[in-house]
Amino acid sequence: MVSKNLVVAVIIALIVGVGGTALLLRNNSNTNNQTASSSQTSSSGVALDYSGRGLTSFPQELLNRTDVTSLDISNNQLSGALPGEIRHMANLEQLNVSNNRMTGIPAEIGQLRKLRVLNYNNNRLTGLPAELGNLTQLQTLDLSGNPKLSQQDLSSIRAKLPNTTIKL
Repeated sequence: MVSKNLVVAVIIALIVGVGGTALLLRNNSNTNNQTASSSQTSSSGVALDYSGRGLTSFPQELLNRTDVTSLDISNNQLSGALPGEIRHMANLEQLNVSNNRMTGIPAEIGQLRKLRVLNYNNNRLTGLPAELGNLTQLQTLDLSGNPKLSQQDLSSIRAKLPNTTIKL
């Protein structure tokens, strides 16, 4: 007859072995997620993270991506304005362009009807396109850190988006 101690030892060895394998698989999964962190797919779409990559121009290959719902291009060296073709990213819900050198927002951004969060903080914006007022789903518009922002443009946008939180 097999002793109780031997059975317990085998069970513990199996548990530790399986647990160790699960831990190893989880760590490998985390490593893979870190290397592929620029693209995450969820049931609601694709989230792309291009933040902090030293970009000086907008990645053109993104402009025809209709599956993207969240795009983070913050903490780069982008200047001027995003390309007007941004309008093709029709399912975009969140756009983070913070901490760049952007001086303008393209009027075409007003065609992104699903946009809920637009973050342009810490840029060099001066004017705002009236088309921002078309973004009726917009919940948050972060324009903080843009000291030369036109107050006239801002007043016009506020009137069109009374339910949007505008951060200055």
